[in-house]
Amino acid sequence: MKFTLKVWRQKNAQEQGSFVTYEVFGISEDMSFLEMLDVLNEDLTLKGEEPVAFAHDCREGICGTCGLFINGRAHGPLTGTTTCQLHIRHFKDGETITIEPWRAKAFPVIKDLVVDRSAFDRILQAGGFVSVNVGSAPEANGILVPKKNADEAFDTAACIGCGACVAACKNASAILFVSAKVSHLSLLPQGKPERRTRVLNMVKTMDEEGFGNCTNTGACEVECPKGITLASIARLRREYCKAKIKG
Repeated sequence: MKFTLKVWRQKNAQEQGSFVTYEVFGISEDMSFLEMLDVLNEDLTLKGEEPVAFAHDCREGICGTCGLFINGRAHGPLTGTTTCQLHIRHFKDGETITIEPWRAKAFPVIKDLVVDRSAFDRILQAGGFVSVNVGSAPEANGILVPKKNADEAFDTAACIGCGACVAACKNASAILFVSAKVSHLSLLPQGKPERRTRVLNMVKTMDEEGFGNCTNTGACEVECPKGITLASIARLRREYCKAKIKG
């Protein structure tokens, strides 16, 4: 298979970027999308040209670092799939594929397709944790958790922080990411003591980082590769209102 790739190239955050067109040949339909980019970079290296910078790590849909905007969609045309899990068989032979980085003020471009997502780290540092007293491990069944709460906490904890929700939102809102982190901790007994300060601090940091307001369009839910739903946003709003009232 062969493809025409329109790839965003940008040296750094300060310089202007632009699309550069490349042709790739001999691509197997069984390759992942990132493997196709590997082939492109091998060709560029052999030609003495600068390879395309793109972020990746586990390539198993776990780490969340591989996010790309592909043909106008975060992570590409499939739902519930990260870029590294996307395979070439889902594209037509000879197709033109446009590849861009996440577009958000809070995610400045580092180089080419790589963006700085450390804003998510700072949001987590503001409250996405549980403080515990050091000591012997408690009995596993010592803290009872209702199954409904455990299931919902597990579902929201599946968030890998890839940033697809931000990229899909026309306001570049991070509220789905923040709501997932707030939800899974507020649903568990271990997260109860800090639930008020957690939601206040995380929302405050989200706003300070420059993320936009929620659009209520649901694009974030559609593009989330881990299926985080809008229910977590509703839970975040309830947690925030309760915290403000008690404050």
